[in-house]
Parts: sequence; structure tokens; C-alpha cells
Amino acid sequence: MAHARIDPTSPAGFFLDPGALRVTSVAYRTAYASARPFPHLVLDQFLGAPLAEKLARVFPSATHPEWKRRDYPEQTARLGQLQRNAFTGVDGALRQLLAELSGMAFIDFLQSLTGLTGLIPDPHFRGAGLHLTLRGGHLALHADFNRDRFRNLARKVTVLYYLNPGWTPAWGGELELWNEGLTACEANIAPRLDRMVVLAHGETHWHGHPKPLTCPVDEGRAAVVAYFYTADAPAEGPGAHGAIWVKPAKGS
Repeated sequence: MAHARIDPTSPAGFFLDPGALRVTSVAYRTAYASARPFPHLVLDQFLGAPLAEKLARVFPSATHPEWKRRDYPEQTARLGQLQRNAFTGVDGALRQLLAELSGMAFIDFLQSLTGLTGLIPDPHFRGAGLHLTLRGGHLALHADFNRDRFRNLARKVTVLYYLNPGWTPAWGGELELWNEGLTACEANIAPRLDRMVVLAHGETHWHGHPKPLTCPVDEGRAAVVAYFYTADAPAEGPGAHGAIWVKPAKGS
């Protein structure tokens, strides 16, 4: 079931349907809360094939001049940071999607789904936005940074939306969700076209796609990413920190 309506007066003029999102949030809130190894939801056919296929076609290729490449032990062949130049050169349809992810209908959906109140989007998409991982690229297991240090907000939810038509299992790229003790991967989520993943933030919510991609050199793992916060300071626990990188326990 798609959750967007199309405005035929503009090529980029779609918007998320609050009513459809409300129904979806109610239908899946128990599944989200009870998912292992930590709360999450995998939602297919989020926008519907016609719009998803269009967004995939206009997703910036590896030759886009504004990409910043990351090559570190924890993450290699990963392109991002288009937000640093306000998504200049990015197609209007993708910019519309980014705006919708920060809008009222989607925030209401996330709050209803997760039970959280007062969620705050990040219109600057710091650390988020558009990501493209190339052949050989990976993202090691980690727990995400926990605060927006610019606004002093607590990280609560991560949303990933994949735009990879024809992605095959042989290419890898599955999002792995590991248990707290790092002894087992309890969920593998392929980055399929039009698939949205909602992840609860947590200090031991280990995730990543640690195996190097084996996709063709002219393909890549494309994702639209958004983070959501609340204004409440944590009552206890660690202060602000960056990503916590980990490795699975020996023998797992």
C-alpha cells in the first residue's frame, strides 16, 4: 500500500497522505515495539512503484560534484554530505521527499507508531540526507551518535528509505541489526526499492552493513536518511557522543 498522493499539476508535487499514514501507524505500532533485537519497522511500498522508480532515476550518481567521500576503517566508499551545499543540483522530486520527511504528516506518523511525543526533525539533515555506497563500500556495526549538539536535542528515531531498483541478494548491502551482546545478528534487511525502515535509537542498538558491497561498479546502494529528536535531556546515562563502533563477539 502506497502512502503518498500525487499532485498532477507538478512533476515534483507529491505529498504524504496523513490519513493513510495514520492507519499504517496504528496497524504496525505493536510490531514496531516488539521487534527484535530492538524496536524497528520495515515498511514496503511506501511511496508506490511509479514515484519510487522516478526518485531512483533522479538520485545523484557517483559523478555528482558535491558528494563528499568517506574512506575510513569504519566506513568506506560512502558518498554523502550534499546538504552542506543545500542539496544544490539535486532533483526537485528528491528535495520534495526530504521536505515531506520533515513535515507534519510524517512526524505525526512517527509519533503514533513509536509512542513518542514532541519529535523534532532536522531540516539541515546533519549526518543524514542522501547516501550512496559504492562497490566495496561498507558501514561497520555501530550505535548512532546520541545528540544534536547544535540544538542540544536527544536522538530518538532514524528513518531510512531505499531507492535501489533491481537490487539482488548477491550484491550484499543488507542492514544488519545485532543483539545487545553482539553475539547474533537478529535481522537482515535488504535495501530494496521503495522500502522504508524506522529504527529506534539506543546506546546498544547495534546496526550497519558491515560486509563490502559486491554490486557492479556502475551501481550503488542509495538511501534517503532522516533523524528525529526530542527536546528532553537524558535523565541519566552518557553525555553527548559520536558513533560507537563495535565488532561482533568472537565466534558469532
